[in-house]
Amino acid sequence: MHSAASWTGTPAIKGSSEAMRMALLTVSLVGIQFTWGIEMTYCTPYLLELGLTKSMVSLVWIAGPLSGLIMQPIVGVLADKSRSKYGRRRPYMVGGTIVVSAALLVLGWTKEIVGVFISLPKGASKEAKEFQRGITIGVAVLSIYAVDFAINAVQASCRSLIVDTLPISKQQMGSAWASRMIAIGHLIGYAAGALDLRGIFGTMLGDTQFKQLTVISAIALCISIGITSYAITERVLVVNGKEEVPASEGISAVKEMLMQLLTTASNLPRRIQMICWVQFWCWIGWFPFLFYSTTWVGEIYLRYNAPVDARESKDTLGQIGRIGSMSLIVFSIVTFLGSVILPWVVRSPEDEKVEFTPRPPAGIAPILEQIEKYKPSLLTAWMVSHMIFACSMILAPFVTSLRSATATVAVCGIPWALACWAPFTFIGIEINKLNAPLTNSHYRHVSTASIESEPGVLRLHHSDDIPSSTSASTGELAGVYLGILNLYCTLPQFVGTFISWVVFSLLEPGKSPELAKEAHPDEHHSTEGPNAIAVCLFIGALAAVGAAYATNRLKHIP
Repeated sequence: MHSAASWTGTPAIKGSSEAMRMALLTVSLVGIQFTWGIEMTYCTPYLLELGLTKSMVSLVWIAGPLSGLIMQPIVGVLADKSRSKYGRRRPYMVGGTIVVSAALLVLGWTKEIVGVFISLPKGASKEAKEFQRGITIGVAVLSIYAVDFAINAVQASCRSLIVDTLPISKQQMGSAWASRMIAIGHLIGYAAGALDLRGIFGTMLGDTQFKQLTVISAIALCISIGITSYAITERVLVVNGKEEVPASEGISAVKEMLMQLLTTASNLPRRIQMICWVQFWCWIGWFPFLFYSTTWVGEIYLRYNAPVDARESKDTLGQIGRIGSMSLIVFSIVTFLGSVILPWVVRSPEDEKVEFTPRPPAGIAPILEQIEKYKPSLLTAWMVSHMIFACSMILAPFVTSLRSATATVAVCGIPWALACWAPFTFIGIEINKLNAPLTNSHYRHVSTASIESEPGVLRLHHSDDIPSSTSASTGELAGVYLGILNLYCTLPQFVGTFISWVVFSLLEPGKSPELAKEAHPDEHHSTEGPNAIAVCLFIGALAAVGAAYATNRLKHIP
């Protein structure tokens, strides 16, 4: 039997304008995406440099989907039940940020930390060196897992904070701002990775590019989370006047959430089920791109374009990271421009059932009306984006120059912009349909919050007078269905990991010839033959075709 819940305080956002308030609310995502960008850019070549094979590295990246599968729903439920006087989300954001920052520093200085506990004298045996190297790899892998699990907790809390703070009428704007901040975070992260930081900072932040990036990433995450935490005031949950939460209540809430997810997932409405299947096939394609594209571009450079002195450089990791980051900078610019421009040239689902109403001066209204007629629907644009991604990745095994590799990665910015936008739009519409009363109207526009403006502060008073006939609030339905959507984004990453492991085991079973030279100077493996990462990208293209087919089927489901 649930206790009666009530709230104290009202959500508030500092800022003198709506744009400033939205920026303060979502700026935390900049630091999160900066951290993701550094991990995806540098950690694969870093592990290869330590001496792991590509097949073993692919198994390490189970950390991504595993942490998302476990942490996001659990932290979401525990935060929902939190009665901290600081709010439900911010304590998890701050606590997770501290863990991420510490794990990043351990990751950057893994060799030095292990060296303190396992120091080898000069002339140590090969077995002793291999033992030290194995411990170093183990600490690095554990650090990556700590980063992944903690950053997922932070990300889940930041996303939930947006939902908690904004009224329904502002949710779409909040999602749009979140998408922009994600693109900005990626862009800043890749730009930092492309710079020669040792030339800028010397050895002040570390003696390698990777060490300096882990320090900058930790600082950026702390600052961005700190800004959002300072700018937002949350409501505080109170149950029967009590602020303490029994541990048993949190555990039972997690069990209840898991049962609800399983029950709902087995009885999904047809359109929501098809949206989830689109995401399933889509993410099989995106997984190898997001985790291996930087290494792929760097390897193309070292195999076909790099001068001899670059191939013999001791900081090969820094080279691959910088070269790969340059291509991802272009990718991020394309993504950002797409997230800004595409909403203007694509017809949103809400506009598909209403006639065009000319609001501008009568002189240009007819022109805009003609433009409106030729706008593609968001569903069509989403389907086309899958095909653009598929066509780009099909070419990956045939790329033999840095310029072509960069162009291939950059084109994918357009489908990525839609991948961050379209599924959440469609799932939100379907949730609203399910929440709407049984009337002739297809949609219902209801605001459960009133807005009160003060100089520099936005306060939102959420109404508690929800009709008892409603089976579940918008927030509850959204949490359940978004949790299921997250499952369909997470499970295919396990599939992608398995595919990558098989491909790497067959095509490149040895140590990386480009990156493991220092760790294993006596071993050398040929760079001839097909690039294993390119083959993984090609298989991802086939999955993207499946996503396009599922999107087309969604058009015909009423």
